[in-house]
Amino acid sequence: MTSTDLRKLRPDQWDEWYANLELAFGGVPESPEERETWRALTEFERAIAAWDDGRIVGTAGSFSFRLSVPGGAVVPTAGVTAVSVAATHRRRGVLSAMMRRQLDDVRAAGEPLAILVASEPAIYGRFGYGIASRQLRAEIDTSRVRLTVPPDADGVRLREADPTAVLDACEALYARLVPGRPGMLRRLPGWERLGVLDPESRREGASPRRCVLAEVDGELRGYARFAVRPEWDVAGPKGTVVLHDLEALDPAAYGALWRFLWGIDLTSTLQVGPRPVDDPWQHMVDDARRCGVRFRDSLHLRPVEVGAALAARRYAAPVDVVLEVEDAFCPWNSGRWRLTGDASGAECVRTEAPAGLALTVGDLGAAYLGDTSLTALAGTGRVRELRSGALAEAAGAFSWPVAPWLPHGF
Repeated sequence: MTSTDLRKLRPDQWDEWYANLELAFGGVPESPEERETWRALTEFERAIAAWDDGRIVGTAGSFSFRLSVPGGAVVPTAGVTAVSVAATHRRRGVLSAMMRRQLDDVRAAGEPLAILVASEPAIYGRFGYGIASRQLRAEIDTSRVRLTVPPDADGVRLREADPTAVLDACEALYARLVPGRPGMLRRLPGWERLGVLDPESRREGASPRRCVLAEVDGELRGYARFAVRPEWDVAGPKGTVVLHDLEALDPAAYGALWRFLWGIDLTSTLQVGPRPVDDPWQHMVDDARRCGVRFRDSLHLRPVEVGAALAARRYAAPVDVVLEVEDAFCPWNSGRWRLTGDASGAECVRTEAPAGLALTVGDLGAAYLGDTSLTALAGTGRVRELRSGALAEAAGAFSWPVAPWLPHGF
């Protein structure tokens, strides 16, 4: 184990701390705009630095998030971020020490969930995180794929606007959507700036970020933020539309925005992502094969307090099951928990009753938002049915009709 010293980060140490993080992720410095944004968002009381011989060799932090869960509740959640260990200090227990300190602090703060976006998914399973949501990306040949939108999309007025000038209105619309989809974040002040963070170094030849609004009778019903990457060959233009964000309150606005993106002059490709895996545009196209759809992991989640976490969400069907939970890294979660609940509410308490299912806390985290089926996990042998019928009951209850989705990283 390491002999490094873990300390809370002081504001005057941020530059060194962040430089270590940049070095761990390849050593290319971020733009001043990006650094200023992330410094402003840093919660210093939640940031950790690992020190050895007077220099920082490890970094970790978390944000005070509110995560939407099945049923519409928005739950206090630690958003784990900025995790790195210097190449000179690998395999010396630095990461484990930081994760131990961090989860103890999260528990003390009364946050029942912790989430992260993994640069390397293989790392975090041993600390109890499971893959709780996925994201969709696509590269659509708009010159050959036709899009059919709802008829009332013709009644939606579209207009371009400066992304920064309409940021508050777009953020208010986004906030209305958060309870309806698990995995979304209720953003605290300052986080809305991510939607317009647009350093030239990240554009890859595309234009500055643009914004189009969808309005009905003067009311904002949706928006899209995008850029255009122009390209030409001997046959003519073949530019790409790069979609960054799209939110809409109804099918008409949603369809009008997608039709707009589909038809931008001098382009033949629409680059999409990340989007929810159940994004409706997939059912509006006439040739899904030419849309280049692909999926990858997104949000990794671990229950920090199993009882509070399971009681916070709602369930798609009535459930009354005893779970035997294994949690080697946070042993306070290990043992049997009786979960009772339905679409109106839930309770999860300690019990001595016989267990119906046995699973690890990571598998519980994977199933928590409704994206990963307990039945699928049982097929791997990781979830074990101890009472006949318990698996089908729990799997049906943990499912959810709307796919979870994390709109952006952190």
